[in-house]
Amino acid sequence: MSFAPCAVIPVFNHHNELRRLVGSLREQGLPVFLADDGSGADTRAVLDELARAPGVTLLRHPRNLGKGRAVLGAIAEAGRHGFTHAVQIDADGQHDPAEAASLLELARAHPHALVSGTPAYDESVPWVRYYGRWLTHLLVWVETLSRELVDSMCGFRVYPVAETVAVSGRESIGARMDFDTDVMVRLHLHGVRVVFHPVAVRYPADGVSHFRMLRDNARMTWLHLRLLAGLLGRMPRRLWQRRRR
Repeated sequence: MSFAPCAVIPVFNHHNELRRLVGSLREQGLPVFLADDGSGADTRAVLDELARAPGVTLLRHPRNLGKGRAVLGAIAEAGRHGFTHAVQIDADGQHDPAEAASLLELARAHPHALVSGTPAYDESVPWVRYYGRWLTHLLVWVETLSRELVDSMCGFRVYPVAETVAVSGRESIGARMDFDTDVMVRLHLHGVRVVFHPVAVRYPADGVSHFRMLRDNARMTWLHLRLLAGLLGRMPRRLWQRRRR
């Protein structure tokens, strides 16, 4: 199949790292789709400036709809422009955009797979975030009856556009902090292979986080309850598939 990659950056009031991210991705020859999810005036001004550069497309939501809506909308738009793969990289500066090349190399070798980073943290990671992720890992392993999904929370990955658009059209996928985990699990359950590759992760001192302890933990809890409920219907088929391998 043809291989035509681009990059997608969901943005909600993150502008400190945007110029660096977009510049690095464009240097790698990647067209960039900026998905503005209802940002304020300061971020909008930076986005408008970047959108004047060749190879940069700005998609704008007038109000905040959530990271999932921003990413999936941009991936669908990328598909309409003929792109086959979309590198998602978060705008908060946690990831090194130069590592997109390694992820894309794997995507080229596995064109129908979701290629995802697995975080290699430095000393800046908050311990609550580091250890809290393990609860999600354990629950995902139960919900999929598999340990194939090594890390479902990394915001640096390459989506196969056709498969992602197809699955998101059939499933109701979480739109906010639950998005990264939910979309990976749904793709996996629909038979899309997930390939992992280590990526460096840092937490910038001036980084902007939109994580809200009570609200977003409640949202993740609801996601896992839905996935666990769906497990009851999936269990016979999944166990039969595992026996036949």
